Order: sequence, then structure tokens, then C-alpha cells
Amino acid sequence: MTTAERGRTTIRERSVARIVAEAVQDVEASGGLGRTVVGVPVPGRGPARTEVRVHGDIVTAKVALSVAYPMPVRAVAREVRQRVRERVAELTGLTVGQVDIEVAELGRPSAGERTVL
Repeated sequence: MTTAERGRTTIRERSVARIVAEAVQDVEASGGLGRTVVGVPVPGRGPARTEVRVHGDIVTAKVALSVAYPMPVRAVAREVRQRVRERVAELTGLTVGQVDIEVAELGRPSAGERTVL
């Protein structure tokens, strides 16, 4: 059977974005963002904010996340980039060319807060 006869699998950007958000949660010192309703903080945390573009077999990702204080931001960002590259490659076979990280929050969630996906 040739490649042309097998067909082609297309992975949507939305699916890759979810994989990226889950990879952020895998890094202990990083996490999602606080949630708000009409600008008012509410309990719980949302996932990291992700924006993903897939061009052929190359993925470009932008991630906004929180970093637990007092963890070193650069080290956490480096670990998140590596984890994103590993998980996307492992689950999709795509190559992550670039991961831009925005640290949108510093600090620890208060007791009882959890990430809501």
C-alpha cells in the first residue's frame, strides 16, 4: 500500500492547543490562570491560555501561564518549552518550532482552588 492509498490524518489546531495546555499543567511550578466573571475574580483556575498555529508539520505556540512564587521564571519557562515540545511530538508527530511564553501571573493559588478545564 502506498502513501497515497493510505490517506492523510489532519490534526486540528484546537487539539494541539489542548495538548499544549495539558503540558503546562505537567510542570509543577507552572499552571493556569485565575478566572474572572465580568472582571470579578472567582474561585478556581482556568487552564493556561494558548494560541497555536500549525503549518504543515511545524507548530508555533504562544502560552500565557502562571508561575509559582518564588520559583525562577526562566527555569520554569525552559521546562515548559521542553515539555510542550515533547508532548506535542509524542501525541501528534508534529515538530514544535517555537514556544513563546508570557508569564501572566506570579504566586500560588489559595487553598481549595483548582484548575478547571
